[in-house]
Amino acid sequence: MSRAVAQAIERREALVVEAGTGVGKTFAYLVPTLLSGSRALVSTATKSLQDQLYLRDLPRLVEVLGAPLRLALLKGRSSYLCLHRMKEARQGAVFPDRRTAMQLARIERWAQGTASGDFAEMDGLDDRSPIIPIVSSTRENCLGSECPDWRSCYVVKARREAMEADVVVVNHHLFFADIALRDSQVAELLPSVDIAIFDEAHQLAEAGVQFLGTMLGSAQLLDFARDLLGQGLVAARGLQDWQGLHTRLERAARELRLAAAGPLATAGRELRGQLKLGWRERDLVTTLGELAEVLALALEALAAVEDASPDFQRLQERAQLLRETALAFATEPAAENVRWIDVGPQHVRLVESPLDIRAAMREQLDAAPRAWVFTSATLGDDEQLSWFTESAGLQDARVLRVGSPFDYASHARLYVPRGFPKPSEPEHGPSVALLASRLARALGGRTFVLTTTLRNLQVVADGLREYFEQAGDALQVLQQGTAPKRALLQRFREQPASVLVGSATFWEGIDVPGDALQCVIIDKLPFPPPNDPLVEARVRRLEAEGRNAFADYFVAEAAIALKQGAGRLIRTETDQGLLVICDPRMAGMNYGRRLRAALPPMTPLDTEAEARAWLGMLDEQRAPRAAHQNDAGSGAR
Repeated sequence: MSRAVAQAIERREALVVEAGTGVGKTFAYLVPTLLSGSRALVSTATKSLQDQLYLRDLPRLVEVLGAPLRLALLKGRSSYLCLHRMKEARQGAVFPDRRTAMQLARIERWAQGTASGDFAEMDGLDDRSPIIPIVSSTRENCLGSECPDWRSCYVVKARREAMEADVVVVNHHLFFADIALRDSQVAELLPSVDIAIFDEAHQLAEAGVQFLGTMLGSAQLLDFARDLLGQGLVAARGLQDWQGLHTRLERAARELRLAAAGPLATAGRELRGQLKLGWRERDLVTTLGELAEVLALALEALAAVEDASPDFQRLQERAQLLRETALAFATEPAAENVRWIDVGPQHVRLVESPLDIRAAMREQLDAAPRAWVFTSATLGDDEQLSWFTESAGLQDARVLRVGSPFDYASHARLYVPRGFPKPSEPEHGPSVALLASRLARALGGRTFVLTTTLRNLQVVADGLREYFEQAGDALQVLQQGTAPKRALLQRFREQPASVLVGSATFWEGIDVPGDALQCVIIDKLPFPPPNDPLVEARVRRLEAEGRNAFADYFVAEAAIALKQGAGRLIRTETDQGLLVICDPRMAGMNYGRRLRAALPPMTPLDTEAEARAWLGMLDEQRAPRAAHQNDAGSGAR
């Protein structure tokens, strides 16, 4: 892989690499990049992976290679403290609750000592906290060079360091936000680099689809209403009815949520995660028209005081953009795009986006000759990696598949229970819970159950608790949603006699090496939901092209998701474990052979007795190792 990356750098060509677990793909692309002496942009999927690259992997390699390179980390605006908005918040912000006000005080204390202004430095600050939009900037509300804190701005500092660095670490969201909005300086940075690398590239398409479209959300409107009231009271108190405007905007946001969510709006806390609704399922024309009228009133009020503060000019621009977006959503969508409604527990978003990132990526690839490297452990289930290359417009790129060096045949087993209820049958969920309870008991915990839906998650978690209680087992059930993801994983590692039940966010990016996790159970084949508006649009396009949508889309998507879920099991060359897929279609349908071939070459088991015997053996092997480690620890003390 490293040689292939070096050739791509030398030839200024595009390379797509699928590298199995244990290959060491991070070093495989970083070493030739650092040795090339060329300027590079490295993009990864999440901010936590950015931090890992910037704080751990890159410094280690730079030191070992003796390469005198300057490194920089660049995140989106919402990752950095805005000093101006922090000061404004202290004077006039409207806080949703007392806890948010207390968090402001904590941020103010931290601000006195931070050099980067990156919220990631603060332990325990959730990036979904309501304080973050209050004390960070957006493209719409940033005052630019007119800001009184411009010289001390952390975003400006991060961008300046990025422009001066030899290697810059960004994330996919930032990359596409910049393509769409020209708002992160990647647009200026990209022409100056010779190498662009995308790690965790399997997430690239979805990140792009989010940012290459248009979005209008109730949270956006509430943020605008809060900023309007706060700035009005600070800089133009008594000149306009700011409280009345704030109330009307809040009501308009609430009406949008009620109209878009429909009956789901009353579900409240029962609704977990995001649901996608088809655009035609709701009639929003009247609501959007009323919203545009309220925003027109806000524009009038802001125009009357625009000279009082630069913040009012930015608020005007935001009001104008929100109004234009509301009116655009009141008309028909563009023919080449798909439109849908995201419904969450608290907010809704109206989204219109392209079906994929082909056009955007082709524009970037054709702009100038440079090396492009795209890599992940899962990019397809065929030799051309067409699942990824088609959606990213990279059919002409060189493709390389590098298998994992791990001995899966010796260290891992695959069990697909025969005669198991079908996923469509009501007893399927309880049967998954019953089987999981027996397998977890044989292993003494150390088990993940990955579900394809939040509904299944609840059914399986409840069933496990019931079975463990009936049997008098001391095994604990850790359930997604009951605590933050990081806290659940920490408890799972510290309390091995437990079963963690998780959905989408636990299928990838989770690393639990060693004996702590030795059984992964998947409830059913992870096909995309057929009623998802984005899925429906992609299926229509494939059928219009005369292709088989089930084989070319549904099975391909399931293969990728299955590989991601199965990848949680074996994380090092000494790991051992059992993968269970509770879906009889895996064994009985023709496409099951294709899905099995997409998995690492694990040794198949035919019966539950064999599966429990394998887990029992792993449990017996683990006990002496644990005792040895305890003895070694006692000796060291």
